[in-house]
Amino acid sequence: MIRLSNSVVLQDEELDITAIRAQGAGGQHVNKTSTAIHLRFNIQQSSLPEHYKARLLAATHHLITEDGVIIIKSQSYRSQQMNKDAAISRLVTLIRELTREEKNRKSTKPTRKSVERRLDNKNKHSIVKTLRSKVRRFFE
Repeated sequence: MIRLSNSVVLQDEELDITAIRAQGAGGQHVNKTSTAIHLRFNIQQSSLPEHYKARLLAATHHLITEDGVIIIKSQSYRSQQMNKDAAISRLVTLIRELTREEKNRKSTKPTRKSVERRLDNKNKHSIVKTLRSKVRRFFE
């Protein structure tokens, strides 16, 4: 059982975990052991709440296929159990990340002091620009 939040829990049966052979260089037993983990999680068939499913299916993420399946491959460790734990933690962080609701920003008025500072800076800048212009003759 995987706990996503206080009210949302994933059952272990919802995860399709298979052990595969890891890619890359290895030692003497590299061709005999399957230490890498291939995790598949079908969003539509899961027990997630509907608003979680909708947000996950609407997201464009490289780990989510068009069919609504999250595919995670973990082969960082030499231990199958450590790779399994890493894949599950990546799944949990992905779901939490994509289902987090952003707070609405409350627009506020600028403070009086900040408005004064902005206008003072504009005034100083305009003075500098006028001083850069050509000198005109007033007494001819």
